[in-house]
Amino acid sequence: MDERRLDGNAIGGDLMELFGTEMTVAWAVCRSCGAHEQLAEMRVYRDAPGIVGRCVHCEAVLLRIVHAPGRSYVEFSGVASLEMRVS
Repeated sequence: MDERRLDGNAIGGDLMELFGTEMTVAWAVCRSCGAHEQLAEMRVYRDAPGIVGRCVHCEAVLLRIVHAPGRSYVEFSGVASLEMRVS
C-alpha cells in the first residue's frame, strides 16, 4: 500500500473552508472511467505542491487544490458532474 495515499476525508477541512459545506459526501462522476463515488472515496495525495484527488477506480486526477498566500486554486477538470444533496 502506498503510505502517501489518503482517502477523501483527509481534505474534508480544505473543502469545507473553500465551499462552506460538507463536500466529502458529494457524489462525483469520473470524467475518465464514468465511476460514480463520493468524494470521501477518492485517493488523495497531499505531498505534492498541492493536493491531488484521484479516482479510486482508474487513478485519473479528479481534482487539484493549491493554497497560496491569501488565495486558493481549485480545479475539478476530472469530474464530469458533482451531485450534492440540498436541504
